[in-house]
Amino acid sequence: MTRHVHDLTPWRHGHQYFSGGEAAAERRTLIVVALTVVMMVAEITAGTLFNSMALLADGWHMSTHAGALGIAAFAYGFARRHAEDGRFTFGTGKVGVLGGFASAIVLGMVALLMVWESASRLREVQTIGFDEALWVAVIGLVVNLVSALILGGDGHTHDHSHDHGHDHHHDHNLRAAYVHVVADAVTSVLAIVALLFGKYLGWWWMDPMMGLVGAAVIAKWSWGLMAETGAVLLDHSGDGSLEQEVRAAIEGDADNRLADLHLWRVGAGHWAAIVSIVTHQPQPPDYYKRLLAPVHELSHVTVEILPCVGEAKS
Repeated sequence: MTRHVHDLTPWRHGHQYFSGGEAAAERRTLIVVALTVVMMVAEITAGTLFNSMALLADGWHMSTHAGALGIAAFAYGFARRHAEDGRFTFGTGKVGVLGGFASAIVLGMVALLMVWESASRLREVQTIGFDEALWVAVIGLVVNLVSALILGGDGHTHDHSHDHGHDHHHDHNLRAAYVHVVADAVTSVLAIVALLFGKYLGWWWMDPMMGLVGAAVIAKWSWGLMAETGAVLLDHSGDGSLEQEVRAAIEGDADNRLADLHLWRVGAGHWAAIVSIVTHQPQPPDYYKRLLAPVHELSHVTVEILPCVGEAKS
């Protein structure tokens, strides 16, 4: 029996669903990791020496952020190294989303730690070295602002809309890193405010109180980031406009009807779709893929054609 060997190369395609800015984002993240580690050590040391909870909270916050930013940098490297690994069915585009989800969990843990320590310090009067702690807090704020500029300088932390009105192109990994440094900046501002009130008005309790305020802000950001990245990891579409655009492209031709539609993200700005079409006038799969070509988010489309039994209604 003769066995025919078919060359499947022309029908195969890659699964590298990247936005194109990952390499630059990885470099910026590594720079910010270095800055964060240096400032973290300075703030924890100064907070311990000068007995400032606001400064300690900021330092601890930065320590966990250094770890979270390290996760972000690792996610970029891992996704790049395994981009062509066939074991990842739809590529490694979601690795960055996973990094963002891990960072959100770290943020939540930071908030809980800050609540615990701040509440314990409210129980008794604290002696704080305000002058020294203020200098360190101001330097920390400057470092955080510089880090935010480095990570957000090219706008990749924000949503990018195209002419179809969808906002899918942001890098969750980079956004998570950006949220971390902005949260650091907020805690630095709160630390400075608390130290100024303590220095000039003697309100020592403002120091641990600002730790509680900072914890509430961080917890809110943590929940929002966790919800957004978790939805992507669970393949939750949540985009009615994209579904409507796909449906209009298919059902606007002949008597086509969508029997089943699955949409999910496979990377920043990239979506996959499984489309089941019922029609009296079946065409080759490429015909329907051409109908969907104007839907620019779709990077991987699988078409199932189900010939309709019976005559078409006029």
